Amino acid sequence: MDISHILNHLGEVREDYHGAVAPPLVQSSIFAFPSVADMRAGFTDEYAGHVYTRGNNPTVAILRQKVAALEGSEDCLAFGSGAAAIAAGVVASVRSGDHVVCVAKPYTATRKLLSQMLPGFGVNTSFVDARSAQAVEQALLPHTRLIVLESPNSMTFEQQDLAAISALARPRGIRTLCDNSFSSPLNQSPIAMGIDLVAHSATKYLNGHSDVIAGVLCGTRAMLRDVFNGPYMNLGAILSPHDAWLLIRGLRTLEVRMERVAATTGKVLAFLQAHPRVRGVFHPHAQANPQLNLSERQLRGASGLLSIDLDVGSVVAVERFCNALKRFLMTVSWGGYESLAFPVCAVFPADSPLRPAGGVPLSLVRLSIGLEAADLLIADLAHALAGMGE
Repeated sequence: MDISHILNHLGEVREDYHGAVAPPLVQSSIFAFPSVADMRAGFTDEYAGHVYTRGNNPTVAILRQKVAALEGSEDCLAFGSGAAAIAAGVVASVRSGDHVVCVAKPYTATRKLLSQMLPGFGVNTSFVDARSAQAVEQALLPHTRLIVLESPNSMTFEQQDLAAISALARPRGIRTLCDNSFSSPLNQSPIAMGIDLVAHSATKYLNGHSDVIAGVLCGTRAMLRDVFNGPYMNLGAILSPHDAWLLIRGLRTLEVRMERVAATTGKVLAFLQAHPRVRGVFHPHAQANPQLNLSERQLRGASGLLSIDLDVGSVVAVERFCNALKRFLMTVSWGGYESLAFPVCAVFPADSPLRPAGGVPLSLVRLSIGLEAADLLIADLAHALAGMGE
């Protein structure tokens, strides 16, 4: 299906709402029935009908249809955050006594869910360097029921061979879930590579305006009905109709935003890779990426999220660099219209060693490239790099 049709027209039955070009915001918590029989019928399938907005809502339904089409999945559920979408997919896939395999460096909320919360319910996880499908296969146990992927994954953007991992999981009856937030549905299609469930922090590229917290989970209707009847309806981490309406608005510009971000990121990457004070650049399309062949095979385009390892001798120098930035806002998250900087050192005490054993170095700064002009961003980075000292 044509992307522009999905973003601008799919799911919007305008004759149902007086020909309005923009879809209506159905800000209602409940829906009335003309008879007891109709109400009884509504209760038989809340997944498809409208009874209570905790389950389904007309505005949210438009968003679900669009995102499912973008991901090439049968359906989609919308949540109040990306963490909620991932958690619902995980919780619906495992039971007490089951085992999970997860990438070694997932998003923080995913790691905490798997390493701190689920063991209390009898579900244990092995974290593996999933750059090798063989390493994933070696970590499988007879009671493994789920593989959690994040490709590219957080901070340093290692990738997993999604087709190879899905090929070893499906014959064993193991479900796969992939966080596709980094790429957006425009640049990577995990469903087409055999992945069962695909999650997004829709807060990021799908919305693109830094004004909504949301998540989506895509997959087959059968799998999503399991999620709907379990954690979705009973834990209640749903997306509000107003936020769904804002997300529909944000999706209108997804294609043009990603095109602009890709073009600007290419120029910023070239500058950073050549700078003597940058020890390393982490991005799927960076020249030194050992997985560059996988990037070219698995990804259709570039995202604007990258990390740089500064060639410095102290955390103080990292702080000087970040404090000198004027065009990059220093904050969490990414994927909006504005360029952002997130220094790893900000989540550690100021006197922490620069390179903690086994962890991400405190000299790492994650950058999210927004819609500003490339020359402005490069000039800002050049100024900050020149002034950071040793």
